[in-house]
Amino acid sequence: MQMAQTPLHVSAGYNKAEIVKSLLEWPGNDKVELEAQNMYGETPLHMAAKNGCNEAAKLLLAHGAFIEAKANNGMTPLHLSVWYSIRSEDYATVKTLLEYNADCSAKDNEGKTPLDHLSNGPGSAKLRELLLWHSEEQRKRRALEACSETKAKMDELENELSNIVGLHELKIQLRKWAKGMLLDERRKALGLKVGARRPPHMAFLGNPGTGKTMVARILGRLLYMVGILPTDRVTEVQRTDLVGEFVGHTGPKTRRRIKEAEGGILFVDEAYRLIPMQKADDKDYGIEALEEIMSVMDGGKVVVIFAGYSEPMKRVIASNEGFCRRVTKFFHFNDFNSEELAKILHIKMNNQTEDSLLYGFKLHSSCSMDAIAALIEKETTEKQRREMNGGLVDPMLVNARENLDLRLSFDCLDTDELRTITLEDLEAGLKLLLRLGI
Repeated sequence: MQMAQTPLHVSAGYNKAEIVKSLLEWPGNDKVELEAQNMYGETPLHMAAKNGCNEAAKLLLAHGAFIEAKANNGMTPLHLSVWYSIRSEDYATVKTLLEYNADCSAKDNEGKTPLDHLSNGPGSAKLRELLLWHSEEQRKRRALEACSETKAKMDELENELSNIVGLHELKIQLRKWAKGMLLDERRKALGLKVGARRPPHMAFLGNPGTGKTMVARILGRLLYMVGILPTDRVTEVQRTDLVGEFVGHTGPKTRRRIKEAEGGILFVDEAYRLIPMQKADDKDYGIEALEEIMSVMDGGKVVVIFAGYSEPMKRVIASNEGFCRRVTKFFHFNDFNSEELAKILHIKMNNQTEDSLLYGFKLHSSCSMDAIAALIEKETTEKQRREMNGGLVDPMLVNARENLDLRLSFDCLDTDELRTITLEDLEAGLKLLLRLGI
């Protein structure tokens, strides 16, 4: 609130330290307004700063005066104290404000920092040296703060990666990207100018259930977390979402989905379905959809991930001469072995959300990873594991829970027994899954 000068403005501007102290410690109900502004938008601290009233400034700061308050012209107390020091060569108030960490990079309405107000004359040399030293220290401190945030972000990434089984090469690549992007944050905090990174377009190659969609979602969160993408949204599409039934329908349909994905990731699942297996006389609309996607991949507004079986995806790669120029990262998602499937099962049980059917349930101590791996190895063939991969785990757990319900008596009051899935439940769940072919 702007008003005429208050007693605190006047006493601070004349360095009447005793009066300032009395006003700040006034015992009555009418407390002084520490941040009251005069007609120029100046607080009492501005008044002390612009008149070199160091004792008054110390008292105001000790009582919590806002050091970055801006007057109508955008100047902070540090700006004004620098103006005073230029004229008087008395740097005491500047030093006091810097001891309280006044921001050397604060800009007034003309876009000038306190340093910018210094002339190149010899009289300003000492003041310039003082401001430059503190400016550098503040930049280092900001960089250190950015580093601690970086550490938290890397920890968050490692937590996400711990939920991905296998995929060693992909994890190394994700760590490289994350570390590079977060180091760029540190570089910028230290005042370095660095070029903006742009994430590459990718192809995820592998059988169903190998985690391609899950990794795309984690990648979306990662790229958003480190500031490369403005949103963590992953838009999942297949041929039916992109291709129209008639001439002229595919282009607009595909463009709508691309627009929806802007700022995030467009995940094209079973991308090989966009390319017909044999040459047809008529142009296939899937090729038109692929060309629409290709046309926006150089613009930087969306990251595209093509996913599908390794062998059929070769059709997509060969169908467009610009594909390999635009899609520069290829990741192979290998089939899971029994040990990896057991690990996925444990991870899923340990990360159940409240809306999950298995929330509140736990595995019996006999359900070690080795025991579950041995069970999967015994009950499934290599062909079944290759066809289902991680898709085997969820229905197996759901069936196991249903077997637990079937096995328990209505009269059961043992809370531990009511929520514990045993190895026998898992075995029954797996056998049912394989028998039904689900």
